Amino acid sequence: QVKLVESGGGSVQTGGSRKLSCVGSGYRYTDHCWAWVRQAPGKELEWVSSIDSGGGSTYYADSVKGRFAISRDNAKNTLYLQLNSLKTEDTAMYYCAEGTKKSWQRGYRGQGTTVTVSS
Repeated sequence: QVKLVESGGGSVQTGGSRKLSCVGSGYRYTDHCWAWVRQAPGKELEWVSSIDSGGGSTYYADSVKGRFAISRDNAKNTLYLQLNSLKTEDTAMYYCAEGTKKSWQRGYRGQGTTVTVSS
């Protein structure tokens, strides 16, 4: 049974930082690309970032480029997202998802962790 569990969300002020984690189990974690997606209140899910299976290539949405950093530890089946210089518009439920920028909608997804940024 595939299980993805995100953690690390919480409340933070603008300009602050958070580090999100996603631990996977029941899956050949290391064979796949992984992504972070988010859903802001009243908006659709949007792709934020993705990373290839080896962790050597990373991709970011323009809205987070230079502020967020995705990484993975295959030995721990864990995906990370470092969020820096947070803005109020980063407030959202963040999900880890199996796949790339183009394929994540068809893959597994966790239950999410909420990040709330206040001014």
